[in-house]
Amino acid sequence: MNEIRIFCPATIANVSCGFDVLGLCLDNVGDEMVIRKTGNGKVTISRIEGQDLPLDPEKNVAGVAALAMLKALGSVQGFDIDIYKKIKPGSGIGSSAASAAGAVFGINKLLGEPLSVKELIPFAMEGEELASGALHADNVAPALLGGFSLVRSYEPLDVVKLHTPGALYASIIHPQIEVKTADARSVLKHSVPLKKAIQQWGNVGGLVSGLYTEDYDLIARSLHDGIIEPLRSLLIPRFMEVKEAALTAGALGSGISGSGPSIFALSKGEDTAKKVAEAMAGVYADSDVAFDIHISGINPEGVRVLS
Repeated sequence: MNEIRIFCPATIANVSCGFDVLGLCLDNVGDEMVIRKTGNGKVTISRIEGQDLPLDPEKNVAGVAALAMLKALGSVQGFDIDIYKKIKPGSGIGSSAASAAGAVFGINKLLGEPLSVKELIPFAMEGEELASGALHADNVAPALLGGFSLVRSYEPLDVVKLHTPGALYASIIHPQIEVKTADARSVLKHSVPLKKAIQQWGNVGGLVSGLYTEDYDLIARSLHDGIIEPLRSLLIPRFMEVKEAALTAGALGSGISGSGPSIFALSKGEDTAKKVAEAMAGVYADSDVAFDIHISGINPEGVRVLS
């Protein structure tokens, strides 16, 4: 196989209580990428459609991830990449992660899969560091593995794929404002009161348990963030109104997707997710803030081959 076309899914990171350690993969929102072998021994990016992003592989998350992987493998095989961006950078649903994860997944396939999918995560993280200044895995892990992912540890890296209840759906609203990941990190505090930390640990444990037991009431009780959300929500207009509208419409819980500005809600069943999306959209409908809406199941497989 000398060429591959892949779907690179969007993701929701943090999932309220799991800052930098929890993420989930979306099913029908994402980019496409074409990767082909070349004989020049280099990584090149020939085309990017949909967004104005650098073609220089050392300044593009896909190129950085690919170069890190090939260096580790000692491979001199060349690759050329085309990227068709449908996830807007800075949207909070893993635009950079989709490109980084897609690049290493596709190249690994073309090389005959010398690495497991889980072994690709550290290289995709190199792309994330270029985008945000931090080596975080809560977007790239679910993008590669599918479903929900838990980053149990960063040193050493230990990622666990979690069970995903079949009836779980996500509604996401993306207000057309820019919140850079680096800026969203700059508002965070470096110390946390013990009482809040205890509450957060309980919610993370409750959410993981709720996913495995498919206890939707427990999932709902656990989708709370008392540490990060109160600080970052100030960067997103009408955040609390959107969250309250989602909960009133039947969502299990709602919060900031990644570093924002997108806001997500999780619901039991697609019909409820659609009602929640309508309610979220209604908050911005009478404002001057443009927005996109997505409704998606949870993608169980992550990056996938199209052709």
